[in-house]
Amino acid sequence: MKPEYVKVSIPAGDTYNFIKGTLRERSLHTVCEEARCPNIAECWQSGTATFMIMGSNCSRGCRFCSVTHGGMLPLDADEPDKVAQSVSAMALKYVVITSVDRDDLPDQGSGHFARVIRKVKESGIYVEVLIPDFQGKREFIDSIIAERPEVLAHNVETVRRLTPVIRDARAGYDQSLSLLRYVKERNSRQITKSSIMLGNGESDDEVMETMEDLRDAGVDILTIGQYLRPSKKQIEVKEYCTLDRFRMLEEMGYRLGFSYVASGPLVRTSYKAAEAWTLRRLDNDRNGK
Repeated sequence: MKPEYVKVSIPAGDTYNFIKGTLRERSLHTVCEEARCPNIAECWQSGTATFMIMGSNCSRGCRFCSVTHGGMLPLDADEPDKVAQSVSAMALKYVVITSVDRDDLPDQGSGHFARVIRKVKESGIYVEVLIPDFQGKREFIDSIIAERPEVLAHNVETVRRLTPVIRDARAGYDQSLSLLRYVKERNSRQITKSSIMLGNGESDDEVMETMEDLRDAGVDILTIGQYLRPSKKQIEVKEYCTLDRFRMLEEMGYRLGFSYVASGPLVRTSYKAAEAWTLRRLDNDRNGK
């Protein structure tokens, strides 16, 4: 039987409808909709949204994700301006920008992603990015780092053993860790972030190993959430985790040294993103960084 936390409210409200209308006017996408995020009602009603750039179709086919696979389209050259205009219209002070994978492009979309960041930051808005692995190619990662987003996130998604089962074959556990480690080596002050899904058959020992690997890579912020099957096309849920398990992992995360840990059934990468960044910033200020 599914636990009560799986039941979420139907999206509604004036702010929600305003954001939806603003996005549709400019033919923009959000990961909130494409990935069927359970927090869409809460986040949109509070005036927060995570933009998904470079189209609605992904070049990869991860088995947990509901984003459309294949059928890649040309990039929209006006998208950087459209995103910046939308962020301004929504009066946001903190925005999260993510993207589909674009392995079909020579630079895998890194240049376009960088232009979106640059345009949005022109208005003084704080930017968090959730980036693809860019196949681990450092020159593409460098183009993102150069735009100095406030937070740079990349998700390891699951434990090492389950990575080949859950993620696309072009992704990799060590490739993701290498990206996060490289970002920190390039700029030790860059706040980094990653996320783990539970409920796919992983053990607590495996989750702890993943958390330790992320800390070894210098990751500052960690989110841990329950995998919820978006549709019958994706892999089934193996287990609905207890609230006690989430609390235990949150406590262990702080013991390992993460600056901020969000752990709960409906937690996703962008969950309370501004709050996590603010706490990390205050922690840095307190320590004179």
